[in-house]
Amino acid sequence: MESLFERCSKVMSGVSGRATKLGVVNAEGSYLYTEDGRKILDFASGVAVNNIGAKHPEVVAAIKEEADRMIHVGHNVVYYESYVALAEKLVAMTGGDTKVYFSNSGAEANEGALKLAKYVTKRPAVIAFRNSFHGRTIGCVSITGSNAAYRKYYEPLLPAVYWAEYNNLTQFDEIFAKMVAPEMVAAIIVEPVQGEGGYILPEEGFLQGLRKICDAHGIMLIFDEIQTGIGRTGELYAYQTFGVKPDILTSAKALGGGIPLSAIIARKELMDAWPAGAHGGTFGGNPLACAAGLKTLEIIERDHLLEQCKRMGAYFVEGLKGLQEKYDMVRNVRGVGLMDAMEIVTAEGLPDAQMCARIKEKALEKDLLLLTCGSDHNVVRFIAPLTVCKEEIDACLSILNEVIGELEVLHGNVTNVYGSKQN
Repeated sequence: MESLFERCSKVMSGVSGRATKLGVVNAEGSYLYTEDGRKILDFASGVAVNNIGAKHPEVVAAIKEEADRMIHVGHNVVYYESYVALAEKLVAMTGGDTKVYFSNSGAEANEGALKLAKYVTKRPAVIAFRNSFHGRTIGCVSITGSNAAYRKYYEPLLPAVYWAEYNNLTQFDEIFAKMVAPEMVAAIIVEPVQGEGGYILPEEGFLQGLRKICDAHGIMLIFDEIQTGIGRTGELYAYQTFGVKPDILTSAKALGGGIPLSAIIARKELMDAWPAGAHGGTFGGNPLACAAGLKTLEIIERDHLLEQCKRMGAYFVEGLKGLQEKYDMVRNVRGVGLMDAMEIVTAEGLPDAQMCARIKEKALEKDLLLLTCGSDHNVVRFIAPLTVCKEEIDACLSILNEVIGELEVLHGNVTNVYGSKQN
C-alpha cells in the first residue's frame, strides 16, 4: 500500500515543503500516531499551534457544538456569539483598552497590521529586522529577513522597507539620519522573540527602547506575536512577559485551538480610526474557529497553563544546559517559557547546519519530533505543548542524550563516564 507521502507527492505541489515524511492518522496531547503504527512524541506542536495539546477533547466538543448552530455566516454580513465573545475575551485579557479584527492566518494578520499602521499615520515606511519571519505573502515577505529563498524571484516587493539589527538600539540614530526620516516611518515591526531566526531572546532594555523610540516619533510599534502568543512564553502574550505594550499586536497559530484563526489587537483609538472598507475578508472569525479559540483561552486560564509553562520551561532549559555541559556541539541553550532552543556548532565553534539536521533526523528515528530554525540553520527548537509533563520532557532529554552521544562518538569527540570531554 502506498504511503500518504507517496500519494501526496503525485497530486500536491511540493512548494510548501515538509519537515518529515510522516503520515499521521491521529494526534492527541503530546503525541502523533502514524500510519505505520508509531507513537511520536511531538515537540513541534504543529509549529506552535497545539499549545494545549493536539485534539483537546473540550475543544473538539466546542467545535461540534458550534457546528450544530452554524459553520459559516460571514463576519462582514452578520454578528454571532462566538465571534463577539472571543473579541470581548481578548480585549479583557489585553488590558481593556484594545479592539480586535479577526482573519485566518498569521500572514493575513501581519498584512492587516501594516495596513492599519499606514492608514492611521499616513506614512509610507516600515522598519523590520534582519533574521525576522513574518509570513509568505508579498507584503510579509517584504519584511521578512531570515532567508533569501522566501524572496527569490518575487521582487520587486513592498517599497519603503528599511532593515535594522535585532537587539541594537544605537543604530536608530543612523537609520533616521541616513536612510529614512522618522516622520516618514509608519511602523517598526518586531517579533518579541525571533522565531524562524533562531529563537533569539531580546536583550534587557531592547523592547523598552523600541517603545521609547516609537513614542518619540509617533511611530506605531507592532509586535508579531504569531508564535509567541497564547501562552508560549509563560504569559498570554510575550509583551506581558517583557513588560512592553505595543500599539498593535498580531496573534495566530495557537489562537484557534488548531482551527485557522488570527487576530489584530490594537489600541482602541487606532481601530476607531480605521473605517469600514479599509480592510476586510470573507472567512475571518469563522464561528468554529472562534468557538475553539474561546475554549482554548478558558482551558489555559482554568488549568493554570501559564504557570505550568513557566515551570516546565525552566525544568526543560535546565536539562538542555546539562547537555550543553556534556557535549561540545551544544552551545547557547536559551529559552523563555516553552519557547526553547540550543545551537549546534562545529569543533571550531561555527554553526553546524548539517549536524543540526542529523540530530533532528536521528531523534525522529527514536520517535521524537523536533524542528530546526535559525538563519544559519543550526538551531534545534523545542515547542512542547503547555500541557507537557516532566516525564515527557525527560523522555525528550533522554533521546537527545542518546542521539548527540552517538553522533559525537562518530565524529571522534567522546564524553567519558565522568562527563569530562576527551578529544
